[in-house]
Parts: sequence; C-alpha cells; structure tokens
Amino acid sequence: MVKAVRTFRVSPSLPEELGPLAELAANLRWAWDPATREVFKWADKQLWEAVEGNPIGLLGRLGRDRMAELVADKAFLGRLTEVRADLEKYLTGPRWAQAQTPAPPGVAYFSAEFGITEVMQTYSGGLGVLAGDHLKAASDLGLPLVGIGLLYRHGYFRQLLDHDGWQREQYPHVNPHDLPLTRLERDGEPLLVEVDLQGRTVQAQIWKADVGRVPLLLLDTDLASNHPDDRVVTDRLYGGDSEHRLRQEIILGIGGVRALYGAIEAGLVDAEPVMFHANEGHAGFLQFERIHRLMSSGGLDFDQAIETARASVLFTTHTPVPAGIDRFPRDLMERYFAAYADMVGVSMDRLLAIGREPGDQSGSIYNMALMGLRLSAGANGVSKLHGQVSREMFSDLWPGVESPEVPITSITNGVHASTWIGPEMAAVYDRVLPPDWSHNPDAWTLAGGIGDDQLWRARGRARERLVQTVREWARAQGRRRGESNLGWTDSILDPEALTIGFARRFATYKRATLLLSQPERLRELLLSPDRPVQFVCSGKAHPRDDGGKGLIRDIVHFSRDPEIRTRLIFVEDYDMQIARTMLAGSDVWLNNPRRPHEASGTSGEKSVLNGGLHASVLDGWWDEMYEPAVDGVSNGFAIGGRGNGSDAGHQDAADAASLFDVLERQIVPTFYDRADGQLPRRWLAHVRASITTLGPKVLATRMVQDYTNQLYTPLAQRAMRLTADGGKRALDLGAWRGRLATSWEGITIEDVELESASGTLGDDRDVVVDVRLGDISPEEVEVQIVHGRVRADGTIAEPTVATLAVGDGHDGCIRYTGTMSLDISGEYGLAARVVPRHEDLRSWAETGLVTWAPE
Repeated sequence: MVKAVRTFRVSPSLPEELGPLAELAANLRWAWDPATREVFKWADKQLWEAVEGNPIGLLGRLGRDRMAELVADKAFLGRLTEVRADLEKYLTGPRWAQAQTPAPPGVAYFSAEFGITEVMQTYSGGLGVLAGDHLKAASDLGLPLVGIGLLYRHGYFRQLLDHDGWQREQYPHVNPHDLPLTRLERDGEPLLVEVDLQGRTVQAQIWKADVGRVPLLLLDTDLASNHPDDRVVTDRLYGGDSEHRLRQEIILGIGGVRALYGAIEAGLVDAEPVMFHANEGHAGFLQFERIHRLMSSGGLDFDQAIETARASVLFTTHTPVPAGIDRFPRDLMERYFAAYADMVGVSMDRLLAIGREPGDQSGSIYNMALMGLRLSAGANGVSKLHGQVSREMFSDLWPGVESPEVPITSITNGVHASTWIGPEMAAVYDRVLPPDWSHNPDAWTLAGGIGDDQLWRARGRARERLVQTVREWARAQGRRRGESNLGWTDSILDPEALTIGFARRFATYKRATLLLSQPERLRELLLSPDRPVQFVCSGKAHPRDDGGKGLIRDIVHFSRDPEIRTRLIFVEDYDMQIARTMLAGSDVWLNNPRRPHEASGTSGEKSVLNGGLHASVLDGWWDEMYEPAVDGVSNGFAIGGRGNGSDAGHQDAADAASLFDVLERQIVPTFYDRADGQLPRRWLAHVRASITTLGPKVLATRMVQDYTNQLYTPLAQRAMRLTADGGKRALDLGAWRGRLATSWEGITIEDVELESASGTLGDDRDVVVDVRLGDISPEEVEVQIVHGRVRADGTIAEPTVATLAVGDGHDGCIRYTGTMSLDISGEYGLAARVVPRHEDLRSWAETGLVTWAPE
C-alpha cells in the first residue's frame, strides 16, 4: 500500500444551481432535519444508501449526468431553494435564548465524545449521545454554546460477532475530509495548538463541525510533525491503557482550552464563553490550563487562580459507582505534570491534592471526579436519584455535611426529539401538536388529543419497518459469516406481534441476561401461539470487558435454538441508525439495571416519544417519572421496588421474578386485549398517558433550559461578579476561605437549651444556643437548628433548618435564639450547628466547614 506524503481536499464541482447542496451538507442539521435528508435522497437515492447517509460522500460521487438532470428538474430546484431558506432562517432567526432576560451566557461544553450522527464515529454510547443531544438542543434554543472534543481517527469500533457469538472489534480508518468537517486555518495554514506530553511538544489541528447554530471543535494529533507515538493519541475512543487515556484527557482539557481561545483570536468562533461545562471528569484538565492562564495574565498565585477559575466551571458527573471514575496512579501523574507544577510554582503534593481521595494521605491515586468537584462552582448528577447517589458517594469531600446538603444538584437528562422520533410518530405529532413540538415542552399539552386509530396505525407501520429492517440486518450478518442457508430469515419476527426492544452498552450491572435466568418462562412467552412476544436485542461491550462480551454470547447462543431464532434476534454493530429503527418499532423498551447503578439512561425516553412503553427497574430517570396506574392506566411499567438490595444475587433473582410477572400479568394481556374491537384500547390508553406525562419532561430542550435557568445563568452572574475589577471579590473570597479553614477549630457549641422537653402538635418552642466563635466574627457564621421527627436510630428524618438570631454575649459565649414549630407528632428532636456565611458563597456546604453541638 502506497501512503500519501501530502494530502489536500478536493471539493466537489457542483453547478451553480446545485451550490446550496454543499451548504446543506456542511451543516449537521441534516442529521435531524428530515426535509434536508429527503433532498439528498432525491439527488440520488441509490448513491445516498451506498454512502450510508453521508452527504459529503454523496456530493463527492454525484455523477455529471445526474447533476445535469437535477439542474433541469425544476421541482427539485424549487425544493432545494425552500430547504436552503429554512436552514438560513434556523441559523439566523431569534429563538428561545434571545428572548431571555438576562441573556444566557456563552458556554464552552467539553466532552470526550459527541454522538451527533452515525456518520461521525466520535461516540461510544450514552454519554456521547447525551452530549450530542445537548448541542442539538442548545442549537434549537439559540444558546451561545461551543462544543470541544477529540476527533478519533479510528472512532470507537465496529462490532462483529464470530460463529460462537463472541464480539470481535474492527477499527475503521476515518478520513476527516470525507466528513462534514472543516479544518480551521489561519492565513492558509492549519490552526494548531501545542501541548506538552512528558517533555515533548505535541501539536493538534482543529476540525470544526457546525451542529446547527453550535460550533463543535475537535482536536486531532495525527500530524506528520508529531512523533509517531503522539500521532496516535487521538486514535481510538477509550482505547489503550491508563497512560493513553491520560494523554487523551490532557489534549482534551489543556489542548481544548487552547484551541478554543486560538479559534476565538483567529475570528473563527464568535463569542468568548463565560461558563465552562465539563461533561464528566475526562475534561477536568481544562482547569489546569485556565489556572495557568490566570497566573500568567493576572499575576495571581496558584490558590488565587483556583478560586477565580472555579467560579465559572460546572461539572457534571454521570457515574453512580466509584469504579466508573477515571483514576490515575501518582507516578503517572508525576511524569506528565512535574513540569506543570514547576511552572505554576507548587509542589507535586499540592498539585495532586486536587484529585486526592479522602484517606489517601500519600496521594497515590489521582481521581478525576474529585478534581472536577474541587475545581468547579457547581456540580450535578443526571437524574434526581443520581443526584442523591452522588451526594452520598462524594460526601467524604465535605466531612460533617449531611449528605442531603452536599453541594451536588441534579438535572435530569433529556433526548433530542427530532433526532430520535421516527417518521411514523412524527407525522402524528405534525397533525396534532403545534409546529414547534420537537423543542417546545409546552406544545405537548395537546398530546392527549391523539386518537386511538392514529396511534395504532403509526405504531403498526413503525413495527413493520423494524421487522423488515431486522430481516435485512440478519441476512447481512449471516452472509458476512459465510452462512449459506438464510431462507429462515424471511420469517424473522411477526409485524403483528408484541415487540420488545433491549439495546445498550453490555456492562454487567445492566443485567442484559436477566431474562435468561428463567429460560422456560421466556420460551413460553416467545412460543405462545396466540399471544407471542418477540425481542430485538443489540449493544456493544467494551473491548476489554470479557464479562460483557460473555453476556452477548449467552444471548446469541440462546437465540440459535431453531424454535425461537425468529423470535429473539441479536443485531450486531449497534449504532445510532440501528437505535432509531429499534426505538421507533418497539412496543416496549426494556431496561433492567441493578438499582441504583443507572445514572439516568436515555434510551427509554426516546422510546416513549415514539409511542413505546417503558418497562424498567425504578432507576435513573424512570425513578422520578414513573406514575403508577390511575383508573387502571399508567405511563409505563415498573420492575421491582425502590429498595437497593445488599446482596446482588438476591436482588437479581427478585427483579427477574418481578420482570416476568410484569410481562405475563400486565404487558402481554394488555397488548392483546381486543375486547373493544380490533384495537387494543387499554394498551393505547397507556401509550397516550405515557406521551402526555413524559413527552414534555424527556425533551433535551427542557434539559438545556434547566441547565440554563438553574446553573449556567446564575453561575455566570456570580462568576462575573467575582471576576470583575481584576477578580477582587474572588481573591477576597479565597483569602476568607483560607482564614476560616485555619480558625474554624476554635468554634464550639457550649449549650443548647430547649424551653420544654415535651409539647403538643402545633406548639412553638424557644431554643437558645450558646457558642464560642474564637477568632471568627459573628458576621461570618450562621447558627442553625435542625429539627424534625426522630427515626428509630436517633437520626432526624426530613429535617427542617432554621437560622437563629444573634444575641448578647456572656462568659466568652454568644447567645443565639430562635423558635421551632412542632409540626409532626411522635418523638421529636433537634440538633444545632454553626456554618460559614459569606455573601459570595453559593452554599455554606461548599466550604466543608461545620461544627455540630455535641450529643
């Protein structure tokens, strides 16, 4: 094979009349705009399918004869003009963000992966798809946001199953010139950033994707100027060992900030962001770069720069288990960051303390999630339950702070409707809902007006499309493995049968084989002559996760039984295209992780928008959005309860039993109940309840609006206040924190006096607390009482917090007084505490300082 020594891009030569095709292809809005994709399909349907829906590939191969035909086709040119005008209106017209007061801040959104379209392999699964939906929703809302990530020259991987059902990985070569990307250039030369990797300078070029109104910058180290070991830093998503991962995260964080400011200075990105949003710990090193910049330009010391930098950072965690967090050994961090520590004038111990785990006095492990939490002004989980789990998981960072008050909030994930709703249900919504239904949560108030006939016809067409497509996929898989007798694939699945979809990353906690734990009950469901159930499964295991690969093989082996092979299908090489087809055609979307290990999960949200019903363990988003039956109608199905079993085996067995009960007693009977005629009226009532209650809640635009209103805007306003006048308030706050931390141990609560040890419901009781503050002034603290019903273990359930008023001093103490209302009968209790107070704190808990009255 001859390798090119120089490369350059040759643009397709289009007649002037077809010029708008190039504009449409260059903006990734086509990934979620059906009208634009129809124009490309109209240009050459066979070629569109051959290039797998990549408009850049289509334009590069469009023949001259076909171009001439299109130029002569007045209907095509008219439609092309309409779609081009619609794109221009979308890109320039005012949207939600432009109507907000105050105006939302500019946001730089850092993520290791972005799932925009299957054409661009810059994602592996839920985290990346969520990031892609975040960008799309920000574009729909007109939010001034820019994305920063990495361009992987081999993507994630293509999944191939061998004859034994074992997953094999194939890494394709990705040529950026064949994708809707533009290399950023200045004066005709590539715009490059340089990053130090263990004493060697590594260059990265920057590719820009236009995701509607949102620019996405992707860094790429595959340059001839780099050392061969450095060219492969951005080779594979989540590939390589721990050191390789660290090198990627340095390029993403440090290189990403440099790329952002380089693009701004070159006039290639419009607005400078106020907020930096780190989507998981992979992007944590962005703060090292921002700290260094503040020290270099503002004359700050390291601690001052931390206080200033953290004011404008939001950190989102997506993992509910410590094992899912990136952790790097000390020796590796020393090799890559010794020079940085020298540059910012601190010891390695001081630098590594940012990611040190509580109890690890030697700093042997650097934890990227802890780095994200310590260097951010705000932090959130991705569902209400995940927020609770995160507060408990990270509570050691704030000793003495009760887990409900740990400063980690939550924003529940949503999904981008235009990307994930199939054409069948989209047509229904177009007829029933207002025109902006895809991005306006309020538009869904009319969803209750969707008729049974409309719903059932749309669901039937989507299910039939899934059946036909699965048959094509199965034949293609068989031919690839050299199978000759593929006639049986013509009878795969029944377009009239209850169809259940299950597709996700094959991690062991997701329990993909829970159904196989009771094989005879499963066989009865599959082989029922009058009420058959069929399953379509798909998903990838991490290349180094043999446990996950084993789960895939178990499903494949079970499905090869000739009696059931047309009823249970595993589709290989799961991607966004396969996901869309499965989500549109599945009547039920199954999710059975081991609670509470699913941070949010979003595939079920996509299913309900397509008229599917969600059947899931009460975990992630489903824990907060599931509504039990009212008059026999619910918005989905719950597997198991809200308890978290301490024994995994027992929990798995109990959840398996519940899953089969839900299938046998609720799902199957309801789907096949045709007592009122040809339509399953009860089933469709469930579907309508699902759409009306969940539709507005699961939209990604709702999610991004929540981020904007609850985090981006308030954090940005605070950051601008702290950093004004050379960052004076930030410096004062940092100095105050340091002084308070030094003096805090001098605080003691001497006495807590209660007016009476008993009372009647509705009574008020006076409380007096005597406090010694030492070197701290009364203006710097609040004294609070925490009161409420007492549990059997002596802890206070659902506590009420009240701030006491400062009174006179005596005997070196200050007396604080207040009143509490006895609003619950039974055993009642109170506690008292002293917490910091400062007008520039978001929450006293972020300091981790608190003194409780002794028992």
